[in-house]
Amino acid sequence: MNAFWSGYIALLTLGTIVALFWLIFATRKGESPGTTDKTMGHSFDGIEEYDNPLPKWWFMLFIGTLVFGIVYLVLYPGLGNWKGMMPGYEDGWTQDKQWQREVDQADEKFGPIFAKYSAMSVAEVAQDDRALKIGGRLFANYCSVCHGSDAKGANGFPNLADSEWRWGGDAETIKASILHGRVASMPAWGQVIGEEGVKNVAAYVRSELAGLTLPEGTVADTAAGGQVYAQTCSVCHGANGEGMAAMGAPKLTSSAGWIYGSTLPQLQQTIRHGRNGQMPAQEQYLGNDKVHLLAAYVYSLSQQPERLAKQ
Repeated sequence: MNAFWSGYIALLTLGTIVALFWLIFATRKGESPGTTDKTMGHSFDGIEEYDNPLPKWWFMLFIGTLVFGIVYLVLYPGLGNWKGMMPGYEDGWTQDKQWQREVDQADEKFGPIFAKYSAMSVAEVAQDDRALKIGGRLFANYCSVCHGSDAKGANGFPNLADSEWRWGGDAETIKASILHGRVASMPAWGQVIGEEGVKNVAAYVRSELAGLTLPEGTVADTAAGGQVYAQTCSVCHGANGEGMAAMGAPKLTSSAGWIYGSTLPQLQQTIRHGRNGQMPAQEQYLGNDKVHLLAAYVYSLSQQPERLAKQ
C-alpha cells in the first residue's frame, strides 16, 4: 500500500474516532441531571417518552468502546501501513504469524513426545495406551468427519474398525495410506455391458462370490453374470473376487468391504455408474510424527480382539 492510501485510511479511521468522541460529549451537554417528568412531546399508543439523559453506565460503555478501539489500533494493524506494537511481533502481527507461533509453541512442548513414538514401529506404538489416547484425539480432529467418531465409516467411507482393507491392513501400509493418501476409481460399466449385464453381474457377485441371498423375485442369469465378470471384472477384483490391494480394488467375497452399500440395487448402481473415491494425503498437514501416532491408533482398531487376548 502506498503512502497516500495508507495516510488516507489512517486519517479516516482516527477522524471517525475523534468525531464519535465529540458527538458523545456534545449530545451530553444541556442534559438535565437526574430524572424529569418532562416528555419529548410525542406519544405512541398512549406511551410517552421522558426527556431523561442517557444512563451514566451506558455513556461510560460508549467511552470504553472507543478507548478499546484506540488500544486495538495501537497494538494491531489497522491504520494503513502501521504494523502495530503487539509484543512478540516486531515485524507486525498477522493471523498467519499468530497461528505459526502457536504451532511452534506446541511443537516445542509436544515434539519430544512425538519423536519418542516416531522412533518405535507403528505396531509397537499401537500397544502403548498413552500413545493411543493421543492418536485417538488426532483421529477425532482429522478423521472422524469422514470415518465417524467410532471409526465405523459411512456411505462411501470405509469402516476402519474391522478387518476389511482395500489397500492392505498391515501397520506400515496404513501409515502410507494416511501419509500419501489414496485415489481409486471404479469405471462405469452400464454402457459397456448393458442393463441386462449389470443385473446379471450384480446377482453373480452377491450370490456366488459373497454368498448372500438374492431378493425374492430377482430376475437375473448368474451364469451369464459369471461370464461377464470373468471378462470385465476379474482383472481388478480377481478371478475369485479376492480383490487387489495394489489397485485398491475391494474383496467381493465379503460385503463388509462394499462401502457404497451391499443391497442388490446399490450393487447394480455401483456397476452401472462406477465410483470414484479419494483419501486426502495428510503428510503436509500433520507431518510424519503425528501420522505415525494416528496410524498406530487406526491399526489398533482392527487389532482389538487380539490385543485384549494378550492382556
